Amino acid sequence: MDLVAKYQGVVGRVFRNENSGSSEDSYVERLLDRISNGVLAEDRRAAMLELQSVVSESRAGQMAFGAMGFPVILSVLKEERDDFEMVRGALETLVGALSPIGHAKGPANEVQPTLMNSDLLSREVDNISLLLSLLSEEDFYVRYYTLQLLTALLTNSPQRLQEAILSIPRGITRLMDMLMDREVIRNEALLLLTYLTREAEEIQKIVVFESAFEKIFKTINLLIIGGPETDPGRDSNKLTNKTVLVQKKVLDHLFMLGVESQWAPVPVRCAALHCIGDLIANHPKNLEELASKRLGEEPDLEPALNSVLRILLRTSSKQEFMAADYIFKNFCQQNPDGQTMLASTLILQPQSMIHAPVEEDINMSFGSMLLHGLTTGENEGDVETCSRAASVLSHVIKGNNQCKEKVLQIELEAPTPILGRAEPLLHRMVKYLALASSMKSKDGKSSTSENVFVQPIILKLLTIWLSDCPNAVQCFLDSRPHLTYLLELVSNPTTTVCVRGLAAVLLGECVIYNNSNASGKDAYSIVDAISQKVGLTSYFLKFDEMQKSSLFTSAKPFLPRKSLTRSSAVSMSEIEDGATESSDQKNEHPMLASVFDSPFVYFLKRLEADIREKMVEAYSSPNSQVTVVPAELEQRSGENDVDYIKRLKTFVEKQCHEIQNLLSRNATLAEDLARTGGNNSSSLERKVSGGSDRVQLETMRRDLQEASQRIETLKADKAKAESEASTYKNLAGKTESDLKSLSDAYNSLEQANYRLEKEVEALKSGDIEALKEEAREEALKESEAELSDLLVCLGQEQSKVEKLSSRLRELGEDVDTLLEGIGDDAGADDADEDEEEED
Repeated sequence: MDLVAKYQGVVGRVFRNENSGSSEDSYVERLLDRISNGVLAEDRRAAMLELQSVVSESRAGQMAFGAMGFPVILSVLKEERDDFEMVRGALETLVGALSPIGHAKGPANEVQPTLMNSDLLSREVDNISLLLSLLSEEDFYVRYYTLQLLTALLTNSPQRLQEAILSIPRGITRLMDMLMDREVIRNEALLLLTYLTREAEEIQKIVVFESAFEKIFKTINLLIIGGPETDPGRDSNKLTNKTVLVQKKVLDHLFMLGVESQWAPVPVRCAALHCIGDLIANHPKNLEELASKRLGEEPDLEPALNSVLRILLRTSSKQEFMAADYIFKNFCQQNPDGQTMLASTLILQPQSMIHAPVEEDINMSFGSMLLHGLTTGENEGDVETCSRAASVLSHVIKGNNQCKEKVLQIELEAPTPILGRAEPLLHRMVKYLALASSMKSKDGKSSTSENVFVQPIILKLLTIWLSDCPNAVQCFLDSRPHLTYLLELVSNPTTTVCVRGLAAVLLGECVIYNNSNASGKDAYSIVDAISQKVGLTSYFLKFDEMQKSSLFTSAKPFLPRKSLTRSSAVSMSEIEDGATESSDQKNEHPMLASVFDSPFVYFLKRLEADIREKMVEAYSSPNSQVTVVPAELEQRSGENDVDYIKRLKTFVEKQCHEIQNLLSRNATLAEDLARTGGNNSSSLERKVSGGSDRVQLETMRRDLQEASQRIETLKADKAKAESEASTYKNLAGKTESDLKSLSDAYNSLEQANYRLEKEVEALKSGDIEALKEEAREEALKESEAELSDLLVCLGQEQSKVEKLSSRLRELGEDVDTLLEGIGDDAGADDADEDEEEED
């Protein structure tokens, strides 16, 4: 190699001074020959071990190796990558050749073999590229010795190594990947990067871009996460590591990087804030350390939590807001003393401070700054700031009824005092919830994308606030429009699945934590309003839709942080812009992942079961309140007993009708609950099924009784109709007989008249004719009188026949059939008589 020739003169002089024919020179040469030309693998490996020993113990051996050994060793690294034992030996030999020997140094003007060897190795960029490629090998020791060799090169030839690494594609990336390796390799890589970035600004930029700080933080996380779940000492190790890290002033460095040094890139600040949250989580001593920690310099010292809150409220980065919010979440979790401490500072500032610029919040307490963030956001037309403060407030009151009651007493000054009393903070939060859909963002754009997380954050606060707090429920229901707005929000198809689901949960809390007896505000009234305005089936579908969303199915304790590569930087910029294209994409917004973390998802699932059970009880259990006797049951002044009894009967019938409607309605509601309650417990299903069966059985029994009564009534009506039909049939027969007799009498009269006419014709002449005429006239008179009487009787009988025929038709009888043959009989008799007369 040319690089060896350049040092030939120097090496010769050194070896001449040490008697160039020394044993080290010839020994190194023989070992290199065995490594290069050996036939047996065992012999070559043994030679490599001997060479390693020589160069690590003798300066002369290091010099001899520099003169002739690099081509042989580099050839092994290039061509024998599969033989891990030879590669390890080669790397260890190189490390030995570049590491100073512990005994006293030679004269000052003497060439240092380690510097010479470092210069020889780093002159060619290909050599550095070869070493970096070894970092991807599977063998642990190959990666470990490669990092040691690079560190030795950096110590002896820093500038040349920095230049070489910058010129190699993905050179820094390969080193950064080692930060995620096993602990020993991670420590070596961290040490190498520390020295490598100390004086190289370009490398510093690349390291930051390649998420070096992020990986240093994922290192700290490995220390505080502990061992596997099966490791019995996992929790103790985790607590111990957290304690030691805080004792070593890690919090100071993290606060310096994440809070005080705003020059640091946003991803780095976010990682530092997140790391602080991990260090204090479930660690009482570290929580106390954070609560008492103060930042800044005299006289502007302020609590560290105040500084974090200021970042949370002011930052334009949603990622930084999420990271700062994570600190408050972990500070308040299982820390009632810390929650009480923060809640005690929730005091409104004077009116002059409420409208003061945000820059003056340096003199405010934590609680005053938080309330300031809640109130100034509306004035500036920016409900996002209000929602950020609402998120912190939800952590302060979560699971702590004392804090909930404390915050419930906070009343904001009315905009115009003459309009009424001060406005409760709870009412203001509902107002923000409604304003979120109409107000503009800071840049004047539509706030549609911001609503993706603004409304869920406020709804989360209200849900946590009303949980197990009847006074908060009562305060919420004190304003009737609140209930109306929630019912509309649940039914609004333009809102997201999460917003509708959280609104449904909030309505359910107004039922299960309701101890009011006031009409329109009690639990039954709320359930009835839900049933009337939304429908229970549709209402419970909102729960199912929310639980089927990806936010529920993939809920995690916190949004996992990505490595800060170019691709993740682009993703972060999309998050900062809040860009969303559809409702499905809105549900994937990273901000929502911080809202729907696993504890909150579990909390909602438990609430749903309680809400379903309470809904059934509200309809199936009798009212235990004192019964008030209606005024209708009292006898009125001057009302007699008969009218009083009639009025009572009407009232009872009306009540029975309403009760039957309610029973039927309850049965339907119970069936709806059973159909939509697939996630409920078995006891709830049995309760719903039992209640529904009892109502259905009672309804069927009542319907059967009514049907039986109707059948009996119809039978009686039928028997009465049959009796009347028989009576009218007999009367019709008698009438027919009378008509026949009258017809016979009429025929007899006609025959008598005919004979008289014959006699009158015979007596036309003589005196007798006059007498006959008189007799005839008298007979005619008598006949006419009898005929007149006969016609009157006939008319009366005919009228009876017509009435009987009409009644028979009403009873369903065929009158023509009954009268058939009556006239024929009479005609037949007349015909017989005529024939007899002719005879």
